[in-house]
Amino acid sequence: MEDIIANGVTSLGAVFGLDLGQTNLVIVTLGLICVGSAFHFNNTIAKWFSPVGWVCVGIYFYLGAEHYFDISDPVLIFMSIAALPVCIAYGGWEAVLLREGRSVEAVDWLRGAVFWSAMPYLAIQHVPMLNAGIVWFTAWNTSLFLQWTGAGDIQLGQMMVDLGTTSESWSSWNGNKWLLTDTLGEGGFYVPMIHADGTEVNIGFVLGCSALQSMIVFVGAIVAVRESPWKRRARALLITIPLIHILNVFRNAGIIWMHVQYNQNWSLNGLNIFDFGHAYAAKFLSLGAMFLMALVLFDLLPKLHSHVIAILDPLFRIFRIKLVTN
Repeated sequence: MEDIIANGVTSLGAVFGLDLGQTNLVIVTLGLICVGSAFHFNNTIAKWFSPVGWVCVGIYFYLGAEHYFDISDPVLIFMSIAALPVCIAYGGWEAVLLREGRSVEAVDWLRGAVFWSAMPYLAIQHVPMLNAGIVWFTAWNTSLFLQWTGAGDIQLGQMMVDLGTTSESWSSWNGNKWLLTDTLGEGGFYVPMIHADGTEVNIGFVLGCSALQSMIVFVGAIVAVRESPWKRRARALLITIPLIHILNVFRNAGIIWMHVQYNQNWSLNGLNIFDFGHAYAAKFLSLGAMFLMALVLFDLLPKLHSHVIAILDPLFRIFRIKLVTN
């Protein structure tokens, strides 16, 4: 079955000599500029670009679903595909508000939350020195935790670059290390983990293993609450970012330990212990931890809570209508 959106974006990029990944990056960058401009500038013209920006952001996340199909991650597959209709819906909501000359604080907050979540992440993702540094730091912390707890003498291999068909070491890679201009493979910059005797663990750390996505979601949500003083927002950031990192190190160490101990003797409906732990168990626990942290933040930043409820209100109304109809 053909993907009309992917084919359309590919055809658009071909006009300018860009591949799908490069075209998608240009689209989301333009989309975030539109959304960010509407958030930062109290200008009617800037705000009218916001609905277009929402559609661009939705397309970016939608096209990212292909990667999650490749690694069989059902949670992120659903979230990526759902992002497009959700972004179109919020873009339409903004268009209606603009046409009626009204504004909603929560919608303004959502613009800022998306901008300050996605833009820093994209910047880190496309600056190889930052990308590789965060990958190495996460892998190093996980290795230290495994050794400290006695769960295994797991060490770091050499930083590698996935070129798609082959891989080469970071030191041998001739690409620009300050601005990513090459299209890399799915692994991007990664660190393979090895046992003390040099044998491979068959697990590698990539940027997605750093929980940067989770951190940056909270950063965007907190920074965009302009009604709260900066001291409160800074306190909220100091609570969430280190805590997410610590929980992520524990998660990564647990997955590696289970893989080393049970990979040969465990299977569930065709899933090995790594796939089950990574795509299901760890994901469930991570989402639960994020929910609990959100509750803490709602107490610290009450305005954040009111914004989230207001943004979800259209969905609540749809469910209420369905329940009444049924």
